[in-house]
Amino acid sequence: MVKEAISILKEHNLKITKQRQALLEYLSNYQHRYVDITQVDKYMHTLFPGMSHNTIYRNIKDFDNLGIIETQEKPSGACVKYQCDFGNLHHHHFICEKCGKVEEINLCPLDNLLQTQLPGYQIDGHRFEVYGVCDECLKDS
Repeated sequence: MVKEAISILKEHNLKITKQRQALLEYLSNYQHRYVDITQVDKYMHTLFPGMSHNTIYRNIKDFDNLGIIETQEKPSGACVKYQCDFGNLHHHHFICEKCGKVEEINLCPLDNLLQTQLPGYQIDGHRFEVYGVCDECLKDS
């Protein structure tokens, strides 16, 4: 997965620095869960104490813009997760409220609905998240 992300960075003429590689490797551990950006920031500072917060956040923004990671705004702050499937950028998520596990939903109920409800509008994107309790957590209950 990290190799695929590195290829994407190279395609967009972004250098593969030690910091970017470490950030990608760390984020690749969060393919099925979101991680708080402040936690990412703290981790990167343990590896690279002189690395600025701006550099970390700029890299996260670049990764998000390139589809390497996905971001989510929560009341507690922004969270990120590694992209599940680089070939399938348009998908949605089921998020377990107990363990935080994230499952992809490859069905999009909004595509036709948006065109019907907003004729003549240009839709540039949308997010659809389903919250509940995953099967593993239900078994443990």
